[in-house]
Amino acid sequence: MLYRDTVESELLVHKPWFVASIFVVVLAVFLMVNLTGTTFGELMRPVIGDPLQSGFYGRFAIAFMIAVIFCLNIVLIGFAPLKVQIGVVWLELVLLFLAFVKAFNLSMPFIWENLPYLITQGVMTTIYVSAISLVFASLIAIVAAVAKLSSNGFAYAIASFYTSFFRGLPLLMQIYLIYLGLPQLGIVIDAVPSGILALSLCVGAYMTEIFRAGIQSIDRGQWEASRSMGFGFGLTMRRIILPQALPVIIPPMGNTFIAMLKDSSLVSVLGVWELTFLARTIGQPTFHHMEMLTTAAIIYWIMSACLEVAQSRLERHLARSKVR
Repeated sequence: MLYRDTVESELLVHKPWFVASIFVVVLAVFLMVNLTGTTFGELMRPVIGDPLQSGFYGRFAIAFMIAVIFCLNIVLIGFAPLKVQIGVVWLELVLLFLAFVKAFNLSMPFIWENLPYLITQGVMTTIYVSAISLVFASLIAIVAAVAKLSSNGFAYAIASFYTSFFRGLPLLMQIYLIYLGLPQLGIVIDAVPSGILALSLCVGAYMTEIFRAGIQSIDRGQWEASRSMGFGFGLTMRRIILPQALPVIIPPMGNTFIAMLKDSSLVSVLGVWELTFLARTIGQPTFHHMEMLTTAAIIYWIMSACLEVAQSRLERHLARSKVR
């Protein structure tokens, strides 16, 4: 809910009809999946006998037990405070993910041996490419958004063509067009600048619409009042419009940056030594593909989680005047 409800009512997860509905759904879902050959099937051996010979009875017993555990879990968690609920659910999901990863039989010594190099080289390159691209993308987006809001037909046409073109092409194709196409015009750019340019232009096109929507969310009277006081265009945008538009712009902009952090893996096709490229290169000679790819995936997740926390704090800071 947007605001905390001040009306006392019974929790949804404590209502019998809701728990029964969840039980039926979970039971039906896990009946469609054969888990008799998994660790959970071995744990159910005293009940179902040989898991591989238990047939439909074994599948039903496993699905029934999972549905019971799931429903008991959500009912018991419902008694805890909100922050405790969030922490418990996060812990349970992380443990499930680790159990899933353990099923890969990964070589942990190989991971620990190569992890420092992945961080010092791969992560640093990924952050560098993403951060520089974000700065250029933001500058492009502000200019293009102002152009799309102007009454100048030429400026609007250029900006609208830019957003249509770069949002319409896959990012991978843009990277190839810049890296392989510009040399045909006599403009030779190295791999890292080519990746930064492609990311900046692509993400800038999406952020143009974010900035445009944020600026348009401010009432026109703010603009007219500022202009009537003699403020110029630049001063009005910098002191009046953009500060009010930032609370609207920051959430989608943060999501775009997180997406760009992961999309930066596409510059690996140019041989840039970022995280994905190193994970693939290190794991390939010794066939430790899953070790390196899983490690890279977890590192991407950690970086994205850090950005989510920073975005959340920035949103709360900008919205502090609305807190009651």
